[in-house]
Amino acid sequence: MIQRPQAFIFDINGTMINDMEYHTKAWQRIFNEELGGNFSWDEVKAHMYGKNAEVLERVFGPQRFTDAEKEELSIAKEKRYQQEYLPQLALLPGLAAFLEQAYQQQIPMAIASAAITFNIDFVLDNLNIRHYFKAIVSADDVLLSKPHPETFLKAAQLMNIDPVNCLVFEDVPKGAEAALNADMSAVVLTTTHQKEEFNHLNNILHFSNDFTDPFYSNLLTDKTLMQ
Repeated sequence: MIQRPQAFIFDINGTMINDMEYHTKAWQRIFNEELGGNFSWDEVKAHMYGKNAEVLERVFGPQRFTDAEKEELSIAKEKRYQQEYLPQLALLPGLAAFLEQAYQQQIPMAIASAAITFNIDFVLDNLNIRHYFKAIVSADDVLLSKPHPETFLKAAQLMNIDPVNCLVFEDVPKGAEAALNADMSAVVLTTTHQKEEFNHLNNILHFSNDFTDPFYSNLLTDKTLMQ
């Protein structure tokens, strides 16, 4: 049994919205059409974590682009992603009600994402959910990306909550690993990765496709949770 969390920390992409297919598609087109690559869908998907500059470095090596070129490619990719995804932009089923209930119960909540501020603003403002969050940590706010715990630790610090009392919502193994490294439990949304891909982690409380699972209503009512 663990005590009910005092605060919630959300990744965005693949966790609050089911958009990772659109990120992968945008990168694949840039890699292949603009940068002369020949990458398959699965090859691109394997790199879909961390900062945009780190994605470019993992795929093309650290010497291929200048910092200015990485920034330019990053913005170009995000503009392409936003244009294609905007008509589909929506919270995962059940999440709108969960956020509202947590907000009414005055449970502190934060965004902690490897996305740049440009993309976080795109989600929060188009869905009108910014008011739910006491803290927002983006790729622009940290030096070290997930699985390093800096992103989640900074979110906890901004909320003034002990990390061990925070519950993280994630969708990728590297993100759940970052939660573990921050001494936080995690819930995994299986939008992009399967349950067995998280077998090496011992901090996962629950897996679900979306937020309609009864686990989430219990999370807001029960004083303790089964681990």
